[in-house]
Amino acid sequence: MTLKPFFVSLLFLLSFSSVFAQEMQEGFTYLETGKYIEAKDFFENILKSYPENQTARLCYGRAVGLSGDSEKAVAIFTALKADYPDNFEVKLNYAESLLWNSQFSNAESYYENLIKENDTSFPAVLGYANTLSNLKKYSKALEVVNKALTLQSGNANALTSRKYVRLGYANALSQDKKYDKALTLLDQNLVDFPNDKDTQLNKANIYLVQEDLVNAKKTYEALATTPKDSIVSLNGLALVAHKLSKEKKALDITLIAKSKVEQFKSDKDLYLATQERHIQALLWNKKFTSAKEATDQLALDYPDNPRILSLKATRGMYTSNFKTSLDSYKSILNKNLGAFDGNLGIANAYRAVGDDMKSYEYAFKTLNYYPKQPDAEKLIKTLKKSHTPFIEEKTTFTFDNGDNEAVSLGVNAEIPFSTRFKTTFLYNYRTTKNTVINNEATSHNFKAGFLYNIRRGISLKSDVGITSASGSTSDYTQWIAEVMLQTKPFRLQNLDFGYKRELQNFNADLLNREIVMNNYIVNYNLGTNFNLGWYTQYIYTSQTDNNTRNLLFTSLYYSILNKPVLKAGLNYQYITFKNQVPAIYFSPGEFNLGEVFIEIVSDAQKKWFYNASAAFGQQFVEEDPSSSTFRAEAKFGHRFSDRFIANIYGKYSNIASATAAGFEFVEFGFKLKWYFLKKPIFNNRIMALKEKVTQ
Repeated sequence: MTLKPFFVSLLFLLSFSSVFAQEMQEGFTYLETGKYIEAKDFFENILKSYPENQTARLCYGRAVGLSGDSEKAVAIFTALKADYPDNFEVKLNYAESLLWNSQFSNAESYYENLIKENDTSFPAVLGYANTLSNLKKYSKALEVVNKALTLQSGNANALTSRKYVRLGYANALSQDKKYDKALTLLDQNLVDFPNDKDTQLNKANIYLVQEDLVNAKKTYEALATTPKDSIVSLNGLALVAHKLSKEKKALDITLIAKSKVEQFKSDKDLYLATQERHIQALLWNKKFTSAKEATDQLALDYPDNPRILSLKATRGMYTSNFKTSLDSYKSILNKNLGAFDGNLGIANAYRAVGDDMKSYEYAFKTLNYYPKQPDAEKLIKTLKKSHTPFIEEKTTFTFDNGDNEAVSLGVNAEIPFSTRFKTTFLYNYRTTKNTVINNEATSHNFKAGFLYNIRRGISLKSDVGITSASGSTSDYTQWIAEVMLQTKPFRLQNLDFGYKRELQNFNADLLNREIVMNNYIVNYNLGTNFNLGWYTQYIYTSQTDNNTRNLLFTSLYYSILNKPVLKAGLNYQYITFKNQVPAIYFSPGEFNLGEVFIEIVSDAQKKWFYNASAAFGQQFVEEDPSSSTFRAEAKFGHRFSDRFIANIYGKYSNIASATAAGFEFVEFGFKLKWYFLKKPIFNNRIMALKEKVTQ
C-alpha cells in the first residue's frame, strides 16, 4: 500500500511567486484528482522552462511515480535530496518513492530516521505504518497507524491504511489458526467502515475454514447492500449451500446471480466469478453436459482466461477424466507458474491418478506461493497419513443357530516404504467349538505380503503365509496365499484378477477336515457419471476334497445422496457345487438369491463416523420352497486423535450362503487402529522434495 498524494497541498508552503503558482495550478489539480499521466506531461513541460524549480521537480517526481514508473521516481527524488538535503518535504517524498518501488526494507529504516527528526509529522508516521504493513509487520504497523490517527483524528487516508493493516493482520492470524483474534480485528474494521465488502469477505472466508456455516451465511447476506454486492453475496451463499450439501439450492441461487450479473457484463471479474460459480453448481448437481456447454460458451468470449481452463479441469475431476484435468492444469501453469488453481488443482489430480510424489510436489509448490494455505496443508496431511505405518487389531465373536461359537483375534500391520510400495503383515487366532457335541478347534494364521503400484492404473497385491490348525481329530499346517492384479482399463472401470488359497475354517468340524479352497477370482466394477454403478464378482473354486464351486455375485446400485453417502440397489447371487455334501458344508447343486439393499455411510474423516446397511430378499435352494432373507450390518466409530481410531460393529444374516455351514448367524466385535509412527518412514525423501521445490 502507498500513500495518497495528500502531500501536494503542502507544496504551496514552498517559496515561489504567486504568479508562478497560478501557472502550475492546473498541474496540482491533475495530481489531486488522480490524473497522473496528464500531471506528468504538464510538469515535464514546466521543467523545460524552469529546470531547477523545486516545486515543479517535486510534482513531476510524484506524477512519474504515481503513473507507474517508480524506479524513475526514486532517481528524481534522490537527485532532489542531494540538492536539498535538509528539506523535510523532499525527504518525505523520497521515502514514499521507496514504497512505490517496493524497497520496503530501505523505506523502513528511512522512515525511522524521519520520525526521529520529527515524531509529530503525520505523513512520516503514516508512511512508516504503511511500510511496516508491506513488510507484514502487522502488530507494529497497527500500533503506528493508531499513532497517526492521534495526530490527525479521523483522517480518511489513515483510516483506510488501518483497514488494510487489519485485513493483512487478520489474514496472518487466520493462517496461524488464531481465528478468534482475526475476527476481532475484522469486527473493529466494521466499526470504521460499516459493512465494508473486503472485511466481510475476509470474515466469511474464516467462517468457511472453521466450517461455521451459520455465520458464513449471515456474513454473505449482510453484503447485499448494492446491486453489485448482492451478486457477490449470492455467489457466497451458493458456496455455503454446497458446503451444507444443499446442491439444488446452490444451483437455484446461482441462477438468480447469473440473471442479475448480465447488466454488469463490463465488470469482467464479477461476471466471470458469477458464471464460474454457476458452472460449479452444475458440477455439484452432476449436470455435466450442461456444465460443458456453459463452459464452452463462456470460452467463446474469454478464450484465454485461466478460469475457463480451471472449469474444464474441475469437470474432468468430477467425471474421473483425470487426463483432461492434468492437461488443463498444466496449461494454467504454463501461463502462470504461481497460479493457485493450477498448483493445488494438479496436486489433487495427481493424487486421483495415484501419483502421490507428484501430488506432494505441487502441494508444496502451492504452499511456496501461498504460505499456510489450508487446503494444501490438508492435502499434504492426507497424503502423509496414507503413507504412515499402522497396526490394526480386530476382535470378533460369532454365533449361529447350529450351536457353533467362534472367537477371533487378529492383528495386521501396514508399512509403506514408498508411495508405490507397502508391506503387510497379519496374524489371526481363531477358536471355534460346537456347544452340543463339544467339538473344538483352533487355528493360527500368519501372512506377509505387499502392494506394489506398477504404474498408473495397475497394481499388484500379494501375500503368502501358513495356517496352523489344531482340532480334536487332527493337527496340521497348510500354506495360504493370495495374489491380485488390480487394473483400471478404462475411465470409471476397475477390473481385478486374482487367486486365493484358504482353509474352510468356519467351524470346528470343517477345520478338522483340512479342506483347502483354491479360488480363482475376477472382479469388475463400472461407475457412471449419473449415480448408477454395477459390480460383478465371479469365483471358481476347486477344493482338496475334489469338490468345485462356481459363485457369481452381481449388484446394480444407485447413489441417492453424496453426504452422507446413501446407496440403494439390487443384488443377485448364484452358487453351484459339483458335489452335494450337506452334512459337511453348505454345497447346493443350485442356489439363487435376489435382494434389495440400502446402505448409508458417513464421512470417515469426521470425529464420529458410522455406516449401516440392510437387505431383504428371497432365496431358492435347489428344489426347496423359497424363503425370505434378511441381513444387516452396522459400524459406529470414533476418532480419538489423528493416530488412534476405534469402532464397534455387528452383523446378522439368515442367508444360507452366508456361512459354510448354511446357518443363520450373528457376529459382533470391535476394531482398534493405531498409527504407531507420526510420519512416513520415507519422510526424509518427502522433505527433500519440499526443499527442492521451495529453493
